[in-house]
Amino acid sequence: MSAELISILVLAAVFVIATTRSINMGALAFAAAFGVGELVAGLDAKGIFAGFPGDLFVVLVGVTYLFAIARANGTTEWLVHGAIRLVGGRIALIPWVMFAITALLTAIGAVSPAAVAIVAPIALSFAARYGISPLLMGAMVVHGAQGGGFSPISIYGTIVNGIVEREHLRGSPLTLFLASLVVNAVIAGVVFVCCGGLRLRATRPDPAGRAEPAGNGAEEEAGEGAGEAEGEGSPRLTPPRIATLVALAALVFAVLVLELDAGLTAITLAVVLSACWPATSRRAVGEIAWPTVLLICGVLTYVGVMEEMGTIDYAGHAVGDIGVPLLAAVLLCYIGGIVSAFASSVGIMGALIPLAVPFLAQGEIGAIGMITALAISATVVDVSPFSTNGALVLAAAPDVDRERFFRQLMGYGGIVVAVVPAAVWLLLVVPGFG
Repeated sequence: MSAELISILVLAAVFVIATTRSINMGALAFAAAFGVGELVAGLDAKGIFAGFPGDLFVVLVGVTYLFAIARANGTTEWLVHGAIRLVGGRIALIPWVMFAITALLTAIGAVSPAAVAIVAPIALSFAARYGISPLLMGAMVVHGAQGGGFSPISIYGTIVNGIVEREHLRGSPLTLFLASLVVNAVIAGVVFVCCGGLRLRATRPDPAGRAEPAGNGAEEEAGEGAGEAEGEGSPRLTPPRIATLVALAALVFAVLVLELDAGLTAITLAVVLSACWPATSRRAVGEIAWPTVLLICGVLTYVGVMEEMGTIDYAGHAVGDIGVPLLAAVLLCYIGGIVSAFASSVGIMGALIPLAVPFLAQGEIGAIGMITALAISATVVDVSPFSTNGALVLAAAPDVDRERFFRQLMGYGGIVVAVVPAAVWLLLVVPGFG
């Protein structure tokens, strides 16, 4: 049995054991990375840790730390009421507002995880406040980010279009952008209906507009601004809340304009807020989603071992050598979807598009349709809890059973992986065959 096949079987075993024995999948994955890396791939500790997602670790910790402070001092509650006012109290519109905001952010150049890191905590706090399915809200945020992710000036768009140009393939930036936007909007619409979005039309905010901050219970001491009487209507601004809003605005500016790291920026801002208002911030470190951090970092470390030992290239080349263009095309879409659910979407696109070059050069498969299908397949699955966007959604959700929410995201991600690659292949690749 080849080393590549062994690594795939071990990954399947990790999923089965974690599901049936209620063990943190990340811890299992670290053990698997050690065993497979040392015994099968011949990697030392440095080679194994090469796949550790240090940047994602910092993003998860930094963003959940900052928004734990925002929940503690009532800032997220204030933002929720602001969102209600924006849509005139029509709660059913809020998921679509979140979709549109993240789509706009990525369309104008924000990295998809950065946009999700900014929007998801606010969106999911709103979901907790009004009993909206966290799966619905999280999916709307992620699909919004992916919907705008292939505009001609976006990060994903410029990368894919650059690869197409480098490989001397025929491309269409506008087709790529619009197809991704439409597919993600359609998926978002289906999720909206299936997860109870239509019932939200009858939901209205309570007359007083009051709520305890999500994920924190009662607000902290008077004098820190969170426990003070709000008076009638929406929560009022206090010094801690004003400072937190400034910090959130600074995070957006730093990430989108200055192109600074989202995780490091968020941790820095959280530390500043903690130093100024320690009473409302003392529990924030404990509210960082540590089990989620362990889960995501462990699984991605194991995937990194698989990449290091050539498992991903092994699977891709095996498909590329089939010799039946349509079959190879759909299998490449599925490989892009499955692998991207655990690894870098950009990295997968960069690997799979060149693999498609040989049979695209034959002229039997339309290059524009194939490239668009590959790009969508490799990014739409970012709702998976093992992807950066899905992990951010899982970590940001307050007042949820995280194991149950994790299973919901994994199940939904599995449905997307099973359905979307075949659907985009059928719509975009098959019509251009021949």
